Amino acid sequence: MKPVINIDQLEFEDDGENIPSKSAGVSNLVGAKNLEYNISICPPGKSTCPMHNHHIGEEMFMILEGEGKLRFGKSEHPLRKGDIIGCPPGGQDVAHQIINTGTVDLKYLSLSTTFVDDIVEYPDSNKIGVFSLGTDGARIKKIFKADSDVDYYEGETDDILYK
Repeated sequence: MKPVINIDQLEFEDDGENIPSKSAGVSNLVGAKNLEYNISICPPGKSTCPMHNHHIGEEMFMILEGEGKLRFGKSEHPLRKGDIIGCPPGGQDVAHQIINTGTVDLKYLSLSTTFVDDIVEYPDSNKIGVFSLGTDGARIKKIFKADSDVDYYEGETDDILYK
């Protein structure tokens, strides 16, 4: 491990079967402890993730190549090489999504706080994600529709509560 790596040394991997982008993790390669770094490559007309907002984690992006647009809350902002985007934790007013509106790949640096717990809202699909690291080290990940609320005691009985 050394504290410097060049982008041309990174190995980019597909982000997933239904996600058209590629990314390369940088954090472990440079010894990061409290921040997570990634380089993402997004093809024209696509996005690397759905519109979302974090309640705990904070993100920052820097456009390295290409152009696009940032959906941020209810507004949209054009993006080009050199733009820096701040996405603080909070409600849907800071929800964000980067979309490639250009004709070539959009490449950007992502920087985020490393956090084991977070609550993420997805305003376009009305979902909520809850992420945590269990005491056994296993990752807990639950994504559900926001309108599926249940009462705190639903499904509970006195037999279960007072054993």
